[in-house]
Amino acid sequence: MSTFLDAPRPETPPAGTTRFRPAIHFTARDTWLNDPNGLVFHNGIYHLFFQNNPFGNVWGNMSWGHATSPDLVHWTEHPVAIACDDVEDVFSGSVVVDHGNTSGFGTADAPALVAIYTSAYKGSSEHSGMQAQSLAYSADAGLTWNKYDENPVLTRNSSNFRDPKVFRYQGDQGAYWVMVAVEAHHQQVVFYRSDDLKSWEYLSDFGPANADAGDWECPDLFPLAVDGDPGNTKWVLIVNVNPGAVAGGSGGQYFVGHFDGVRFVPDAGSLAAPGGVSSLDAATAAAALRQCLWLDWGRDCYASVSFSNVPDGRRIVIGWMNNWDYANELPTAPWRSSMTLARELRLTAAHGALRLVQQPILAGRSEGEELIPGKQLVSAGLRELNGEALRLPDAVPGTAQIIEAEIAPGGADRLDLRIFGGRDGAAGAVLSYDTARAELSLDRRSSGDTGFHAKFASVESAPLVLEDGVLKLQVVVDHCSVEVFAQGGAVVLTDLVFPDAEHQQVWLSAEGGRATVLRLTVSSLD
Repeated sequence: MSTFLDAPRPETPPAGTTRFRPAIHFTARDTWLNDPNGLVFHNGIYHLFFQNNPFGNVWGNMSWGHATSPDLVHWTEHPVAIACDDVEDVFSGSVVVDHGNTSGFGTADAPALVAIYTSAYKGSSEHSGMQAQSLAYSADAGLTWNKYDENPVLTRNSSNFRDPKVFRYQGDQGAYWVMVAVEAHHQQVVFYRSDDLKSWEYLSDFGPANADAGDWECPDLFPLAVDGDPGNTKWVLIVNVNPGAVAGGSGGQYFVGHFDGVRFVPDAGSLAAPGGVSSLDAATAAAALRQCLWLDWGRDCYASVSFSNVPDGRRIVIGWMNNWDYANELPTAPWRSSMTLARELRLTAAHGALRLVQQPILAGRSEGEELIPGKQLVSAGLRELNGEALRLPDAVPGTAQIIEAEIAPGGADRLDLRIFGGRDGAAGAVLSYDTARAELSLDRRSSGDTGFHAKFASVESAPLVLEDGVLKLQVVVDHCSVEVFAQGGAVVLTDLVFPDAEHQQVWLSAEGGRATVLRLTVSSLD
């Protein structure tokens, strides 16, 4: 291992930044992180590997950091798992449990964990400037890793071939491994197959389509039962894009369709722009972009990928809570960047279309039962809003706040939830529902520290039709983030915020008419 790994750690954090460290979102102790990698459940433990700079709090020296959790809420950070060296940076990828010992790295009784990652080769390598796929393996449940001596195992002589997600496919032709990767600059997902994780055969490709104005990265492909019916299963293809997402900069789109072990074919209902929005004129492209299927309508959810080997067919994703527009400038130190909450995905049919819904995992599970999430601060039933704002419990340092509400807008033009507000009820991040436009928005322009980058102060919005006439919200507020799950997770919106220290008030109000609060619960989780 190179002595490069002996570089000094980051400096002590400046005063005033430690209060932004999240209570319930994973951050590295004192370094930079970005894309989640190698998400896998093994022997009762969830493993989160992630892009990590072991020596600083900006992007660089890419290696795989490592954390584990028994419940997706409480995380323990471990030493760097797969380190960069003088030859390569270790870019994104995935981990599988090689149950059949197809690779020969383990045994039938003690299967190895195998990481498939992108080698980004440096100038000293014979593959200088290339990106190719390589292997590392662990025989001790992910604690230590060895790089395969015959890396890389798959190259296309490309400088932007990366982010392999590998899974075991069972079809008419038997069982084999499938790799889903990207030619990032070509906006293409490429598919390969293997029997042993070492030798790979090209299958097909997909794209460009829908949002294609930036690089395609971090793909994922998996089956999901529609509304829980195992007799009706579809395939979901996640493709992250940067830049060119619906809220600007980085974001994650998805397609629903069919995969036969060789080729992915999207359903017509998934295609807003079959040839890609970049082929359209500006006005048409902007409209088409909002018709694409987005995992998250906010500015700060990118590189979302799912855990492998999770029991009972559950599909759980985690994303990077940041945006490449300003990622290196966030006002925190020595750590920089965090992950989103883990979110469980379901696929549901509504009005003839198939869409993902997401629910945050806020507590562990014991024998299938959800544990009680923290302390309940307030619970209110029927209450009217008409002009005057209702003050909710303040945000409490050291905890996250979960706000759950069901509100009938009635005659109101707009509903506002002001988060991290000042004593005068002003400032803060404002979550609004506009009844005439049927639109949910989050305005963080007055949310606190927004001046560290010109693109940070922003307003994000998502279409949201209230089919039953009731706005249903679950809002998770942590020290520097707001995650909104509306209508049971049919619409999700995630934004970072960096509030002033004295701005901790939360207000709920209706403008332009009378609204009715049907249910309101505020609880804390630390």
